[in-house]
Amino acid sequence: MSTCSVSKGCFVFKPSTKKRRLSDKTADDFRCTSNDSEDTELRFVTCQSLWNQIKSETEQIQENLNKQLLDNLVSFLSRSHSDFQEKTTEWTCRMKFREIPTAALVLGVNVTDHDLTFRGLSDVLQDNITPYVALLEAKDCPGIKNLMQKLMGQLMKCDIDVDSLEDEDCVQVSQNRIRCSMPSLISWYDSVTKKTDSETPSKKRNSSSRHWQSPPVVVIFKDMESFTTKVLQDFIVISSQHIHELPLVLIFGIATSPMIIHRLLPHSVSSLLCIELFQSLSCKEHLSTIIDKLLLTSRFPFKLGEKVLQVLINIFLYHDFSVQNFIKGFQLCIVEHFYSQPLSVLCCHLADIKNRVYSLSHDQCENIRRLPSFRRYVEKQESGKQIELLTNDSFLKEETEKLLEDLHVYHENYVQILRCLHVFTSSLPKYPLGKQIRELHCACLENRVWETEEYESSLQLARMLNKTDLVTMLQQCVEILMSSSGKEFDRAVEKLKEFLTQFQNLEEASQERDVSVSPQKELQKKTDLYHLQKTLLELKESRRSKKLTKFEMLRFEVVDYIDSLVRRYLVPADQRTLHEVVYFNGAAVVRGHLSAAPRTALHTALNSPHWYLKNQALTCDRGGISNKAPDICIVYKLHLECGRLINLMDWLEAFSTVVMAAEERNADAASSDQVDDVIHARFIRAVSELELLGFIKPSKQKTDHVARLTWGGC
Repeated sequence: MSTCSVSKGCFVFKPSTKKRRLSDKTADDFRCTSNDSEDTELRFVTCQSLWNQIKSETEQIQENLNKQLLDNLVSFLSRSHSDFQEKTTEWTCRMKFREIPTAALVLGVNVTDHDLTFRGLSDVLQDNITPYVALLEAKDCPGIKNLMQKLMGQLMKCDIDVDSLEDEDCVQVSQNRIRCSMPSLISWYDSVTKKTDSETPSKKRNSSSRHWQSPPVVVIFKDMESFTTKVLQDFIVISSQHIHELPLVLIFGIATSPMIIHRLLPHSVSSLLCIELFQSLSCKEHLSTIIDKLLLTSRFPFKLGEKVLQVLINIFLYHDFSVQNFIKGFQLCIVEHFYSQPLSVLCCHLADIKNRVYSLSHDQCENIRRLPSFRRYVEKQESGKQIELLTNDSFLKEETEKLLEDLHVYHENYVQILRCLHVFTSSLPKYPLGKQIRELHCACLENRVWETEEYESSLQLARMLNKTDLVTMLQQCVEILMSSSGKEFDRAVEKLKEFLTQFQNLEEASQERDVSVSPQKELQKKTDLYHLQKTLLELKESRRSKKLTKFEMLRFEVVDYIDSLVRRYLVPADQRTLHEVVYFNGAAVVRGHLSAAPRTALHTALNSPHWYLKNQALTCDRGGISNKAPDICIVYKLHLECGRLINLMDWLEAFSTVVMAAEERNADAASSDQVDDVIHARFIRAVSELELLGFIKPSKQKTDHVARLTWGGC
């Protein structure tokens, strides 16, 4: 950046917007506020490393899930642009009818996830199609003038290239000096494209490798439902009149239904749009993929308990359908686990377990001995081994290493058998164990799934599956078990392959039948009432004494074998030793942070201010009022003692009595009036704040009274 000038001057350098590095401060806060300061630094580093791995994995998952949608949008924009550039017959007709290429992008009601999708779409378009992409929000565009200002402001920043920063005189034009209108936008676009065409051949080749020649201008309406009808109508009508001069493409972000376009726009305006519909992936499918890749895997040692996972899923299903909020809740669980659990230092990958176990101090060994799961494990051992586990730290470390390795193997086996069970239960009628694998996972974490009624009904339904479905399920189970890295399931794979071979060799024909006519065929013949009754009795007797066919016996064997695998490998996690090291079960903490309860929080803040201010001087006896509390807290407690109508004068006197208890009794009489005025002003401000919070309102019955609006504590 040069400051050369003919005359002296003052040069302003704006600082670059770089993110501040807060890792050191965060580590200090983590260390100072943690309950156990031992190994806090290592716990913080482990937590940060684990979250970085999970974050990169989630970003990759989201990129893969949105890839098909983004590719379709890029293809749509490429077709629209090529039509404009080549001036084909189709585009000529489109110009005749003044139609604007429009993509209706239905993203779903999870509005908080839309920003990430639009950000990815903008990056893809700027990398492959055009540098001129503008993202508009309804809150920034209350009128057509504001919309044009926002549009031109974003587009003019797009064309500033790193290589062309020296040509500031022809690019960086003050937005305030330009009249924000469509002719101004067209003239700017013509000047920019002409400048690109007149560049050197090397620069032109580099730019054409990334962008199209005379690239389109893409305008993205992020929240179409929130835009006013007049703004959209005016912009579309104005743009359609200049579509032959400006290659404009619109993208509507829709949260509800594509019919909203026709509800917002009359037919005379919607007919100016050439609309193509694009549907994003369902947020429920997105969540299932996230859970499958983050929780149902042995790549990450951290796990969620059943209640915590249920809290996060309930918030997703009953509040916002936001995958981003689910991931943030998952991040909160990771931080809370490493913050509150001293033994979370052992929540690491299998390769690091040995070094960390043997570096444990005596206090941390005592923490292991205090774990409920470890105490249950000690009680099952012999007396000699019990003494060694409770007194010998070296022996305890060796045993801890084995138990953690067993826990890692348990997770690998658990996931594979869970997927096999889901293959059988996901296609059963009425889905007794749930349609999604997350529902089956929660059921297995909660208790022994084979002891539930839903599992028994699933087995009964599985024993009635036909041969085609059963063979398909067995093949899927073989693929799942063969994908396991260990040799634990080699025998199970051989057994399932043996079942498949038996099904292939099984004759489709039924067992040998008698040469005589069967009772079913006798029913088809015309007969009298006596012979009909006799035939029905024979048919009933034959059904009672009917033997199982080979297929039915083989089907029972398959279901029983799957049941044996479930009973062996799907033991609940809380019955495994040292599960507290890797499982987070603080459902109440997560619910308190994520499930908003504003009335409870407001009552706690006003009734017990020491809870939030961390000032023990504000504590008082139950039902008492501290004169050191904030004014609004005093007024709030006094108003709880009143009825439906509150006399302002009585309320002021009670407030003055409480506040004056903190004043010196030897105050001068001359200053008493001044103190009363101050107290009066403080009272008025506190009452106004209480009215703003919605606890009281002015009463029309009596002018010197206010009406109370809330009852009870919280």
